[in-house]
Amino acid sequence: MGTSHNTRFKIDGMDCASCASKIDTAVRRMPGVEDVSVSVTGGTMTVTHDDVSDLLAIGKKVSGLGYPATRLADRDVKPAPEPHVHGPSCSHNHDHGDHDHGHDQKHNHGHERAASAAADDGLEGLHGHDHGVSDRPWWRSRKGRLTIMAGLALVLAYGIGHLFPAIQLYAFTAAMLVGLFPIARRAIMAALAGTPFSIEMLMTIAAVGALIINATEEAAAVVFLFLVGELLEGVAAGKARASIKSLSALVPKTALLEESGKTREVPAASLAVGSVILVRPGDRISADGTVVSGESAIDEAPVTGESVPVRKSVDDAVFAGTVNGDAALRVRVTAAAQDNTIARVVRLVEEAQESKAPTERFIDRFSKYYTPGVVVVAALVAVLPPLLLGAGWSEWIYKGLAILLIGCPCALVISTPAAIAASLSSGARRGLLLKGGAVLEGLGKLTAVALDKTGTLTEGKPKVTDVLAFEKTAVETLRLAAALETGSSHPLALAILAKAEEDGIEIPPVDDAKALGGKGVAARVEGTDVFLGSPNAAAERVAISQERLDAIAALNDQGKTVSLLIAGDVLCGAIAMRDEPRADAVAGLKALTDRGIKVVMLTGDNKRTATAIGAQLGIDVRAELLPQDKQRIVGELQKEGYIVGKVGDGINDAPALAAANVGIAMGGGTDVALETADAAILHSRVGDVAQMVSLSQRTMRNIFQNIAMSLGLKAVFLVTTIAGITGLWPAILADTGATVLVTLNALRLLKIPK
Repeated sequence: MGTSHNTRFKIDGMDCASCASKIDTAVRRMPGVEDVSVSVTGGTMTVTHDDVSDLLAIGKKVSGLGYPATRLADRDVKPAPEPHVHGPSCSHNHDHGDHDHGHDQKHNHGHERAASAAADDGLEGLHGHDHGVSDRPWWRSRKGRLTIMAGLALVLAYGIGHLFPAIQLYAFTAAMLVGLFPIARRAIMAALAGTPFSIEMLMTIAAVGALIINATEEAAAVVFLFLVGELLEGVAAGKARASIKSLSALVPKTALLEESGKTREVPAASLAVGSVILVRPGDRISADGTVVSGESAIDEAPVTGESVPVRKSVDDAVFAGTVNGDAALRVRVTAAAQDNTIARVVRLVEEAQESKAPTERFIDRFSKYYTPGVVVVAALVAVLPPLLLGAGWSEWIYKGLAILLIGCPCALVISTPAAIAASLSSGARRGLLLKGGAVLEGLGKLTAVALDKTGTLTEGKPKVTDVLAFEKTAVETLRLAAALETGSSHPLALAILAKAEEDGIEIPPVDDAKALGGKGVAARVEGTDVFLGSPNAAAERVAISQERLDAIAALNDQGKTVSLLIAGDVLCGAIAMRDEPRADAVAGLKALTDRGIKVVMLTGDNKRTATAIGAQLGIDVRAELLPQDKQRIVGELQKEGYIVGKVGDGINDAPALAAANVGIAMGGGTDVALETADAAILHSRVGDVAQMVSLSQRTMRNIFQNIAMSLGLKAVFLVTTIAGITGLWPAILADTGATVLVTLNALRLLKIPK
């Protein structure tokens, strides 16, 4: 057994899920193909195949079905001569290349370079984002031109029919053939490739049948309406596609690169990790990176939906696609173009759209039996009344043909993927990443959510919460403490320096600073020996009154770390610090409990700190846990009948993330998190967990509306057709009309609720 490879194709002209299933069926039958996943919204197909598979033949086969296929120079594609690059693990397209990137770089470097050269100045070629149907106006596409021709032929036939009634029949037959010929060709190709009951086949049978019973005028009109419907579907599918593409359009095509003191404009795709770029005020940042110099407010709304600009200074991370505010920044690039946050989001959404949701699988199976069933019903309606009741053949054959058209499952089949694609795109625009439809369905069913404390419910870095004045003022205590901590990168030191900066305190210079291992720091400030350290170390230097010890103990009980400051032999004051809850933690947890979801905090931190934070947030606490304990607790909740979501930073709680029904990774640990988790919150807002649940529930409601709409319309027209109220025209409108309605309903999910 050779190695598995993944090859991605870009496919034009797919606008409904039955197109996707035809392609899927055809490609699966090709030699050497192990797996196929097709995304209608992404306009892509990923084929997992062995070394001997003929990729050209696969492309030709798909193009033959009427969907032009081109192979993508994607970085997930493994070049054929190097079968050793990846083991079979790569046969699932779900490990999205992030964690095998090290691998890729060693073996696959030249290939990747070629891929980026192929990309048109940016992300496009790398992610199947070259310009498909949706970028051309509809009348320039193949389908558009065919529809216009069929329409003109129909108008011409009406004109000729009025002038020369004798040849009216032939005029309409000719008009019908203009539109029917390409449809029939696709029907035959699909039947040969394993899909006998395609919509094209039903359409062809209906049109030919109408010809036979001399309803040529209707046959021509029905073919034209079918083409119009397909075109509308294409436009609607393009809308969903454009929404996720507009994300990659946020990244500017060029960047100002600094080299030996000079700046020059280069393509953003060519930026190497480690190079330094200049971002002028008002410019979009062209790469993920960290700020090297400058301080500015960054508008992250396009990428994160965060409406308030975020202040960024040296060492803060910035994202490609965000807008620099009021001052120039120099940024060191931390990710190549194909690895920046937006590119990874787009790649993740595309892969997610290729993975099917349970509802979608069920409907796919249902439609496999539904369409042949409809053909049988239509045949019986056409044949039985004339045979058994002596009714007129022409009338009942006509009704049978109308039922054939009503029976097309297009609207039903697209009802789920259209809603899921729209909702994955809408989530991605708010920094909510979901790995596919199954995750999206699962989120709405959660009944318990377990959250990690550090970095998830809290900021993950300590803040100064209290400054107590003993012998000196609070300001003086903070001023001297900041002087001692200048230049240190210890988290507690950074907290003190941040507080001093926030309060606008001038920090005096220090001499002879030294760290006293495990006790604290000491130095000379303005001629006085100053010491900052733990209460125990301070007690060795000066006497501390009981009243002050009680005050310190009270702070410790709130889970705060306390440092004391001594100048000479005077106890100046105390500084208390704690890793504080995120600003939106209380509201975010309330949003979950309001939905009836049980919330619990799981942390490895000590009981005292955890209980204090838990009390502040009003949440159940389980503390002093090892990673395997977190996993065990998730399991216990599941045994009690809860459907459990686990939110964490994905580093020490990978086992718990994997064990939960839905694992959600938060912010910072994106790389690892996206490997283990099912979903990720890029922007570390606790409220986003409830947003995800709400998005899932809205999507499921939308799917059920879609299914009801498509089946309801069919049922109504089935009855009116048999009763003789409606004919072929309304029948085709019932199908394409339902498809367009369903797609438009799904597109409502793209709107972000306030």
